[in-house]
Amino acid sequence: MTPERDPAPSAARGRVVAVASGKGGVGKTWFAITLAHALARAGERVLLFDGDLGLANVDIQLGLLPERDLGAVVAGRAALAEATARFAAGGFDILAGRSGSGALAALDPATIERMLAELRAAAIRYDTIVLDLGAGLDRAVRRMAAAADILLVLATDEPTSLTDAYAVLKLHAADRGDGDARLVVNQAPTRAAGEKTFATLARACEAFLHRSPPLAGVIRRDERVRDAIRRQVPMLTRHPGSAAAEDVEAIAAGLTRARLPA
Repeated sequence: MTPERDPAPSAARGRVVAVASGKGGVGKTWFAITLAHALARAGERVLLFDGDLGLANVDIQLGLLPERDLGAVVAGRAALAEATARFAAGGFDILAGRSGSGALAALDPATIERMLAELRAAAIRYDTIVLDLGAGLDRAVRRMAAAADILLVLATDEPTSLTDAYAVLKLHAADRGDGDARLVVNQAPTRAAGEKTFATLARACEAFLHRSPPLAGVIRRDERVRDAIRRQVPMLTRHPGSAAAEDVEAIAAGLTRARLPA
């Protein structure tokens, strides 16, 4: 599959930062929420777009009951801006997904392109759109990853996670040869252990893909993450000084610095 070419990033619109993992259970949605919150705390205008088309759960992790969601946008009942809600506690906007909808998980290419066109139009109103992609490697996930300005691939030190992260990077390289893909290592015992996990995956990419994606950051394992999710409170609100919160803020700072003119 060769995706449609997307317009080059423009200073007139915000960037789209997609978060992918290849497999579930590695903390992808938690990271997307916390990254959006960190960017908002840094002064950016942020939209968190729940692009998990079958198992969306941003609203669940935050305890929200949205009046409209992505399903309304896809069905043509609402424009993207009309389905977007303000999450005042985090200082950013959210477009919730539709959990358990097989119809959304099997969108036809024309509908996906229409949704991406609305997303690009919405980017004019934001500095960053954080796009939480679904786990897996289906057509919709690949297309949305290819449309992003930056792809952050989340992985842990588990062999299955590394294999799936490599698959995401391989397909992204095929779909978007000039794409900007970076790695985030989550749930690392220490920063040094996370950097070692990154080096393992980077060597595989260099050997077989002839490219080595940079490390966007390491997030240390932190039991307080589970507490924040269980309480349905953002990590930076419930445990702002925790190790994992500091690590995500460092990743956000790196993304913010990359925007600044030389």
